[in-house]
Amino acid sequence: MDPVHLPRLFPGPLLDRLAASVRVPRAAAPRPVAAGGVDPAEAEVLITGWGCVPLTAEVLDALPKLRAVVHAAGSVKAHITPECWDRELVVCSAAAANAVPVAEFALAAILLSGKDAWRLSGRYAAEHRFPTAAETARVGNLRRRVGIVGASRIGRRVIALLRPFDVEVAVYDPHLPPAEARELGVRSMPLDALVAGSDVLSLHAPALPETRHLLDARRLALMPDGATLVNTARGALVDTEALTHALVAGRLSAVLDVTEPEPLPADSPLYRLPNVLLTPHIAGALGNELERLGTAATEEVERLLSGAPPRHRVLRGDLDRIA
Repeated sequence: MDPVHLPRLFPGPLLDRLAASVRVPRAAAPRPVAAGGVDPAEAEVLITGWGCVPLTAEVLDALPKLRAVVHAAGSVKAHITPECWDRELVVCSAAAANAVPVAEFALAAILLSGKDAWRLSGRYAAEHRFPTAAETARVGNLRRRVGIVGASRIGRRVIALLRPFDVEVAVYDPHLPPAEARELGVRSMPLDALVAGSDVLSLHAPALPETRHLLDARRLALMPDGATLVNTARGALVDTEALTHALVAGRLSAVLDVTEPEPLPADSPLYRLPNVLLTPHIAGALGNELERLGTAATEEVERLLSGAPPRHRVLRGDLDRIA
């Protein structure tokens, strides 16, 4: 992994806990090479993170005893290669731990959008006055309709976080059986109906060929006037040009933590619009939240060593439907 992340992923006490189970290199390396007394030829578990090189056949040849790759981050698609599956390596991910701050961010965005917080904040800064009753007539979260696109790990966590609030939640996910939707306590709807019937639409689907521009110009036109789009998933899910037109026209609002491209060009109007909150990909684990990812990785290593099945294993067949 990129060594810059190591101290926050594995602060001293957590690194000591990991070292109680396995021999840990005394120095971090950005690629699997000899470091601090651990010979790659003897390595059985590889703990990876952001910045890991692809684990090609050449790399794996230097790790003949490797049994498992434990990723202290989310998606494994950037470094897990077909050769990893061919060698029957156990692959685990800390995606569940990374889902926690993303869901929290989405919840905050959903609730603040109901209060029209960023638009009213901008007006307050410019005009130094409280809004009138007429200007806040449509503000509020009571019985607001929230649409969740993707009953993913993060989507399900957002659904759970929304339960204490007086909002109506519905979900679209082609892989969600009706019985599971009932267990989640939400109504399952076709995508077009969900888009057209939601005051806030929060995206939690993976970036796949079939989900590219899932929200295109036609679907964005279905969103009710004044609705808010929250995207903490992937920028490719949305047609940026079509969304920009809708936002410039003032018909919709948006909270965008991810975009396509990322970052947007310097002249994009989305940086300046009062109805847009644009954040620099901060919903996922940052700062002290990284320790949660390191803890998840450490727990997986401990389970592997004890003979227990990993809790967050990624299978080859999962790649067609996960981020």
